[in-house]
Amino acid sequence: MKKKLRIVVKAGSNVLTRGDGSPDITVMSGIVDQVAELRRKGHQVILVSSGAVACGRSMVRPSRKLDSVGERQLFSAVGQIKLMTTYLSLFGGHGITVGQVLTQKENFGSRLAYLNQRSCMEVMLGNGVVPIVNENDTASMTELMFTDNDELSGLIAAMMDADTLVILSNIDGIYTGAPDAPGSTLIPYVGLGEDLSEHIVTTKSGFGRGGMGTKYGIARKLSEEGVKVIIANGRRPNVLCDLIERPADTPHTEFEPRENPVSNIKRWIAHSVSFAKGRVTVKEDAARMLRSDKAVSLLPVGISSVEGEWEEGDIINIYAPDGCKMGVGRASSDSATTREQIGQHGGRPIVHYDYLFME
Repeated sequence: MKKKLRIVVKAGSNVLTRGDGSPDITVMSGIVDQVAELRRKGHQVILVSSGAVACGRSMVRPSRKLDSVGERQLFSAVGQIKLMTTYLSLFGGHGITVGQVLTQKENFGSRLAYLNQRSCMEVMLGNGVVPIVNENDTASMTELMFTDNDELSGLIAAMMDADTLVILSNIDGIYTGAPDAPGSTLIPYVGLGEDLSEHIVTTKSGFGRGGMGTKYGIARKLSEEGVKVIIANGRRPNVLCDLIERPADTPHTEFEPRENPVSNIKRWIAHSVSFAKGRVTVKEDAARMLRSDKAVSLLPVGISSVEGEWEEGDIINIYAPDGCKMGVGRASSDSATTREQIGQHGGRPIVHYDYLFME
């Protein structure tokens, strides 16, 4: 029997909206039909869906010109209701119950909030409910917004120990150049650690906030953590089911996952970089040991300098002597204690191996 998968599907604005920005119900209906089919085959599916702003834009006209934040807040507040009502109706046709999960980036910075979100969605999945996740645009501060829902889908996939993340775009995947450029070809497979940065076209299109650069960055990070990532065209008929059942026959770009997935807490730490409160720079010997295949913790004797202020349990960045970032970890002691212990032998680790992610 084929393995039953936990799949996160991200559908962005450029997939779910028409050229004028209004929701494309035909495409939404097709995605829902495919999610229902995957569930019938025993797979669990979490849907990360854009579209609230597009729905709101089609429903309300501002009485005066708004800045970008105010506009997003207004459109998302109105549109989120329409978006979920649409999904409720479409999934209801298959006898499937859906649940709304609105989140903010700061919810991933606290381990407690992170675990609460994870627990909520585990309960939903355990009771046959499809979680539909979106950013809470009405409450998110500009500086703490997700880059786009590609970033959010990566965080959800890592948090929920997903087997596969499928990012649905408006093109078939990553090309060797601009997708419409003469001689540009689709890259079907990306090996673990393979660098495609020279092929990434960073421009964004349509109504989305991000572009292929964000998708590529998320895919590389997740593949290093043990999650398979697929980028494909969400407007291609039956693309989701074909990717799971007949991937060789479906145009896409797939990122190879590492064989031994990292623990959930290491995944949380890996995606908490933006919440880092400070940094430590390590000595050459410590850098060499941390980069080895051994299970090594960062000890006080291996630290050469400390920058920033943090409390025990906060996230900190780890740098090599040459100034290059090496990793990120959860501090076992506050910054004042760490400064006092610089270079000392003995004592507990500053960052224990279990709470350390090397980049």
